[in-house]
Amino acid sequence: MHNDHLQKLEPALYVVATPIGNLRDITLRAMEVLSNADVVAAEDTRNTAHLLSHHAIRAKQLVAVHQHNERGAAEKMVAQIQGGASIAFVSDAGTPAVSDPGALLVQAVLAAGLRVIPIPGPSAAVAALSTSGLNDAHFLFYGFLPNKSAARRTALQTLQDHPYTLVFYEAPHRIVECVNDLCAVLGGERQIVLAREITKLFETIHSCRLSEAAAWLQSDSNQQRGEFVVLVSAAQAQTGIPNEAQRTLSVLLAELPLKQAVQLAVQITGIGRKELYQLALQLKGEEE
Repeated sequence: MHNDHLQKLEPALYVVATPIGNLRDITLRAMEVLSNADVVAAEDTRNTAHLLSHHAIRAKQLVAVHQHNERGAAEKMVAQIQGGASIAFVSDAGTPAVSDPGALLVQAVLAAGLRVIPIPGPSAAVAALSTSGLNDAHFLFYGFLPNKSAARRTALQTLQDHPYTLVFYEAPHRIVECVNDLCAVLGGERQIVLAREITKLFETIHSCRLSEAAAWLQSDSNQQRGEFVVLVSAAQAQTGIPNEAQRTLSVLLAELPLKQAVQLAVQITGIGRKELYQLALQLKGEEE
C-alpha cells in the first residue's frame, strides 16, 4: 500500500483492531490508517512489524507501548497529538483496550480533550460468541479470571446466578483448572463452549456439558494449546430460592438443629420461613 495518494489523518489517537490469527482479517480502513499515521504505537513492535510487512505497509514510525510503559508513553503521545500528530495504537491481537493494553492511553488522550477514533475489527470474544450456538438474550464479557484457584472460585460465585452467557479469556496452562473451578461453582449441567485458536490453523470450537469439559481437554493435550475463549450458558431463572440463600441454609444445617437453622436463615436471607423449612427438609432428606 502506498502512502502517496492518501489524505493526511487528523490529529487523534486511532484505536486499531488487528487480526487475532489469520492475517487477512484486517480491514481496508485499518490498513489505510496504519499506512498514514505519523506514529504506529504497538504492544509488541516485532509482532506488528510482521503484520505490516505481510500487507506491504511501511509505517512512518513504530514505537512500543505495553503495560509496563503505558503511563509514561501516554503523556508523550498526548503531547504529540497536541502537536498535530496522528497516532495508531495496536495491541498484539484483536481490539486494543479490551482485556488488552490501551485503556490508560485512551483515558489520557480523552482527558486531554483530544479525539479517540475507533477502527473496528476482530474481537476474539465476539467471534467465539457468534459461533457458540448459545442463544441467551444477553452476555457478560468478564475477560480474564484471577490466576489462583481460590480467588477464581470467589469471583465465579459472584457470577453464578447471572442470567447471561458468561464470556471469559483463559491461558492454555490454566485451562484445565479453570474448567474444574467453573464446574465446581456453576454446576456440571450448564453448557460450556471452548473456543481455541480462533481463525488459526487448529481452530477448535467444542461444546459440551461443564461436567464433561475437563475430560475432553485431557483426552488430547493438543486441546489445551493456544488462547481460549470460554463461554458458559446462562444460569436458569431461579424459580425458588437463590443459590446464596440455599448455601447459607446448608451451612447452618450442618451446625444446628433444623428448627434453629431455619430460624437463623430467615433472619439472614429475609426469605419466608415456610419456603426455607421445605428446603431444609429436602436438604436433610438428601443427606440421609
